[in-house]
Amino acid sequence: MISRRKLAGLMVLALSLCFSCAVPPQPVTVPPTFTPFGDDLSVDSLRAALRRSLEYLKKLPPERIVGEAPRRLTAGEMVASLKAFEPLLAEWRCPECFARELHARFDILPSSAQAETAEVLFTGYYQPVLEGSRARTEKFRYPIYSPPADLIAAEVVTVGAAPKIDRVFGRADGEQFLPYYTRSEIDEAGRLRGRGLEIAWVADPVELFFLHIQGSGIIRLADGGELSVGYAAQNGWPYRSIGRLLIDDGKIAREAMSMQSLRRYLNEHRAEQSEIFDYNPSYVFFRVNPDSAALGSLEVPVTAGRSIATDSRLFPKGALALIETELPVIDAAGQLTGWRPITRFVLNQDTGGAIRGLRRADIYFGAGGEAEGLAGYMNRQGRMFFLVLKKDGVGNSDAR
Repeated sequence: MISRRKLAGLMVLALSLCFSCAVPPQPVTVPPTFTPFGDDLSVDSLRAALRRSLEYLKKLPPERIVGEAPRRLTAGEMVASLKAFEPLLAEWRCPECFARELHARFDILPSSAQAETAEVLFTGYYQPVLEGSRARTEKFRYPIYSPPADLIAAEVVTVGAAPKIDRVFGRADGEQFLPYYTRSEIDEAGRLRGRGLEIAWVADPVELFFLHIQGSGIIRLADGGELSVGYAAQNGWPYRSIGRLLIDDGKIAREAMSMQSLRRYLNEHRAEQSEIFDYNPSYVFFRVNPDSAALGSLEVPVTAGRSIATDSRLFPKGALALIETELPVIDAAGQLTGWRPITRFVLNQDTGGAIRGLRRADIYFGAGGEAEGLAGYMNRQGRMFFLVLKKDGVGNSDAR
């Protein structure tokens, strides 16, 4: 996903055994009563999301491992699964026909075989729309930065039963490889000022902070144009939740926490903003997208309601999944009035700094005010299943 600059010779080799990455070889099967119906979105949106996953997966070698959970899966297996699933959409209006074919041809694998990690917390994200300018003005004073030239990606190789390569980010200082600048060093100390890295300038630091959390957005320019920006790189520091900080400090009750309540607190306590923002040292750098479509970590557009973000170290990239959870119901005033249950097919097409572990997933809700409202309240438990073509399923041999 990231266009990263490398410095020759800066590679870190970590020799260790990765026992913690192991997943059970025999996933628990889905109960016979499981019926994946009641999908509340259009079949066209599902078909579009499927094809975007295929666009990504077909570029990979078939033997490339794309996920470790619920079991180790290759790009070839994912391509075969998606290609075999798409013809089933012809039976979309016949639930009984669809179910029969689905259960006959696919393994439906819980996201985790262990009961304690099988429940998933679903949150939401969206594409914010901000007012901005290409030039700094008295009103537009807060910069959106592109990746700096001194941001370096080095590789950490873990050798063991399941070798893997991770990336770490930092900067060179003579012979030393140091952590990159933190949010405080960038925003407060001005470490990047004067380098010509500014893509655009916005008026509100709160809106800018949420742009960093969401990873992409649309900037409505003062001259009437629009600029689509998307995630390009990150400074390498771990994400820390300012929502958790305010809960722990007793400033927002746990049961009242939402993106809306967090935004309200920040706007009502402007003197605390910098300190609160600095609690999260992670910093996102952006790029200009060729169109307004939000791109996920697979470098393909994400689809509102159909794309999810998960831990890229665990779940198969581009995979088809089925989720069971509840979505917020919001009235015309933007207030939460209740929850409605859903069962929905989704594609695993994105990741995020706060999305870590087997028990987390983020649903993409789209762009604009309604999407912001849904994403802001979304915080609900549920279940997630991955669909993989059975070994004797039609299409398994045609991975490309």
